[in-house]
Amino acid sequence: MSCRWGTELWDQFDNLEKHTHWGIEFVERYTKFVKERSEIEISYAKQIRNLSKKYQPKKNSREEDEYKYTSCRAFLMTLNELNDYAGQHEVIAENLTTHIICELTRYIQELKAERKSHFHDGRRAQQHIENSWKQLESSKRRFERDCKEADRAQQYFDKIDADINVTKADVEKARQQAQLKHQVAEDSKNEYLTYLQKFNKEQNEHYYSLIPHIFQKIQEMEEKRIEKVGESMKTYAEVNRKVLPIVSKCLDGMTNAAASIEPTMVSSLVVESFKSGFEPPGDVEVEDYSLSMRRTVSESSYLNSRGEGKPSRSNSRGKLWPFKRNKGSGPEDCSHLPPEQRRKKLQAKINDINKELQKEVDQRDALTKMKDVYVKNPHMGDPNSVDPRLEEIGQNIDKLELDSRKYEAWLLEVETRLAEKSDPHRRQSGLYDSNATTPVNNNCAPVNRESPDGSYTEDHSTEHHLKSRSTDFDDDFDDEDPLPTIGTCKSLYPFEGQNEGTISMAEGELLYVIEEDKGDGWTRVRRNEDEEGYVPTSYIKVFFDTNAKGAMTYI
Repeated sequence: MSCRWGTELWDQFDNLEKHTHWGIEFVERYTKFVKERSEIEISYAKQIRNLSKKYQPKKNSREEDEYKYTSCRAFLMTLNELNDYAGQHEVIAENLTTHIICELTRYIQELKAERKSHFHDGRRAQQHIENSWKQLESSKRRFERDCKEADRAQQYFDKIDADINVTKADVEKARQQAQLKHQVAEDSKNEYLTYLQKFNKEQNEHYYSLIPHIFQKIQEMEEKRIEKVGESMKTYAEVNRKVLPIVSKCLDGMTNAAASIEPTMVSSLVVESFKSGFEPPGDVEVEDYSLSMRRTVSESSYLNSRGEGKPSRSNSRGKLWPFKRNKGSGPEDCSHLPPEQRRKKLQAKINDINKELQKEVDQRDALTKMKDVYVKNPHMGDPNSVDPRLEEIGQNIDKLELDSRKYEAWLLEVETRLAEKSDPHRRQSGLYDSNATTPVNNNCAPVNRESPDGSYTEDHSTEHHLKSRSTDFDDDFDDEDPLPTIGTCKSLYPFEGQNEGTISMAEGELLYVIEEDKGDGWTRVRRNEDEEGYVPTSYIKVFFDTNAKGAMTYI
């Protein structure tokens, strides 16, 4: 259905002006809508990126270790996909701004200018036809006035001419006046007819040519505006549709990340992370307390309740710590760790050393090539300038190689012990002596004074170091009361106890436990009222008194 505003709406100039003004306001409103949508997309993408960044693992933190588990890695993959997902919302915002907002903003300015031009032409045509009408009305009123004056002049002449008392000169004068007025009226009539003809022609041209042409241009402008809005709405949908494939890939990535979670692998990693390498404890041996043994009077004994037998404070002077309680990473050889964890720690250290060693070797090779270039091309540089750095790198390589051999020796030692412990033919169990009631162990103490699990080695070269560190705690125990016993223990190997703060023991000897192992590999024991100190935990078998305060089972 086609229609022409020029013919159908020839008399609706003001309404068309209002309608086109509303059309421009509608385009501006739609542009504002798209702009706000773009701002929402940018804000949403920013919040999504911040959320992804917030839950990313922090460098050099415990969270990085957690991402060895498949569920944590899947979560990390989800965060990365979410970051890409946020990027697609930024793409939406960018395309909305480029293809719609900027385009419509420019078009609105052009539309306003075009509308102004069309209605300016329409007003000018309207003003022209109104002026022509005014001229016609003016000539018509003048013609009417002149006709009336001509009638009055004719009536006056007829009256004078009929009066016999009037002179002939007065009659002639009246006649001439009447003729003049008739001539003026005739001229006014001709002028009126001219203006009438002119107005009709201009009015016909105005309503059948000028106004239809102007209104047709306004109609085309409006139809173009509506088409432009439709194209923008289509572009709006396409901008969102374009990112759907990538958004779908992001969602597929999240799905694949979830599918990559393997509970059994996580369980294996938990075993690898926390396995100590120790074997479960065996049967508890019979302990015969009928043998003669000097026992320390406990706080719950009869003598203690009477206040007798309590050692003097001067005796507590010799109860020293065998070493400082190190809250750091422990000994360099990781002997404070359980065997399996010690092996992993040493292996990780070796890997780090090898990486550093490779870096130093690469630097040395690069500097060597540079020196060769300087030798062949002296104008490029002095070959001797590279020597100090080469010497420094050589020293670093020697040190790293020495450290690597040292850690490899410790690792071989731990792996050998773990292999021995895992071999049932190499293991020996404690037997009871048929001629004695005291349980004994057939295992002999290792010649090198190492505990079976390798967590303690009585290295005489470190005794001076331990002794010097133990003196820092000397004054902390000057006024300490004797600790209550929390259990008993049996020595599996002899221990000389040459360090200050330690106590010697013979194989199979029974002692009282007064302080459990705090994780540093040492247990505090007492032989009698005057003799107490620390022994390696791996050298003894502990039997805690479950009724004692704070006691816990540890073997």
